[in-house]
Amino acid sequence: MHCVGRRQELRAVLSGSRCVFPASVFDPVSARIARHLGYEVAMLAGSVASLAVLGAPDLVVLTLTELAQQAHRITRATDLPLLIDADHGFGNALNVRRTVEELETAGVAGLTIEDTELPQGFAKPGKELVSTEEAMGKFQAALDARQDPALCIFARSTAFIGLAPDQALERIAHYARLPVDGLFLVGVQDWAQLQAVQSLTRLPILLGSTPTTMKDADRLASLSVRIALEGHAPFSAAVDAVYASLRAQRERTNPGTIAPEMPLPLLPHLTQESLYKEWAARYLQAGGLKVQGFGATFAT
Repeated sequence: MHCVGRRQELRAVLSGSRCVFPASVFDPVSARIARHLGYEVAMLAGSVASLAVLGAPDLVVLTLTELAQQAHRITRATDLPLLIDADHGFGNALNVRRTVEELETAGVAGLTIEDTELPQGFAKPGKELVSTEEAMGKFQAALDARQDPALCIFARSTAFIGLAPDQALERIAHYARLPVDGLFLVGVQDWAQLQAVQSLTRLPILLGSTPTTMKDADRLASLSVRIALEGHAPFSAAVDAVYASLRAQRERTNPGTIAPEMPLPLLPHLTQESLYKEWAARYLQAGGLKVQGFGATFAT
C-alpha cells in the first residue's frame, strides 16, 4: 500500500474549492465499487463497522483492533482515500495515541476523534460531551501520535446536538485553535449555524449526516465545507438485497426476479479476477518459471 498518495488525495480535497459527498463503505468490495464509480473519498463509520464486523448496533462494543483490521482490509483492496470514524479514540488521551498508531498503520487517509463521552456511563442519560479541556487534550494527543504528516486528523464534535448554539460555537472555537486538519461537525441543522462556524475558523469543515435541506454542493463549498456525508444507505441496501435473495432461494423462487443480479462483467472486475489469473499462470503453471542452475528466472 502506498499510503502517502491517498493521504495527499484527501488533502487535495480539503484544500480545494469543491464540496464532495463521500461513499459510505464497509468492506473491500464496497470500497472498490466506490472507486469504480469515481468517488473521491470513502468513509467507514463506526456504526457501519459495528454492523459489518459484529452484527451489533452502534453502542461502542467494537474494539480498536477490530476497527483497525476492517480498515486494513479496505485499504489493501483499493487506493481510494479512506476516512474513518475513530469514535472517542477508545478511551482517554493515551488510548487516542494508540488509536492513531493502529489506524495510521492500517493505511487510512484520515480519522476523526470526537468529544462525546463514550461508552454510555452507568445511570447517565444518552451521549454526553466530555469537557472542552479533555477533548482538546485528546485532539492534541492524536496530533502528537501521528508519524506521517500527510495523515489527516479531524476534531469531531456533536456540540450542536447537546448544547445551545452559542455554547456549541464557543466550544468549537477552542477546537479551531488547534492545528487539526479540519472540523467534523455532527448535528448542524441550518445554514445560519454553518455560517457561524465558518466565521470562527479558516479550517475545512466536514459535515456528518447532512440535512436534506442543505445538500447544495455549491453553497456548502462557499461555506468551507469540503466533505458532506449523506448517511449510510449502501449497507442497508446490501442487507435488503441479501435478505431478498436468501428468502427467494428458501422459497424456491428465482432470486433474479427479486433482486437483479450484478452485471456479469462487474464482479470479475471488482475482484480483480484477471490479475489473479495472470499470477496463477506465472507462478503455478508449467512454463511460468524456468529453473537455471541455482537461481530461477520468469518466462516471458
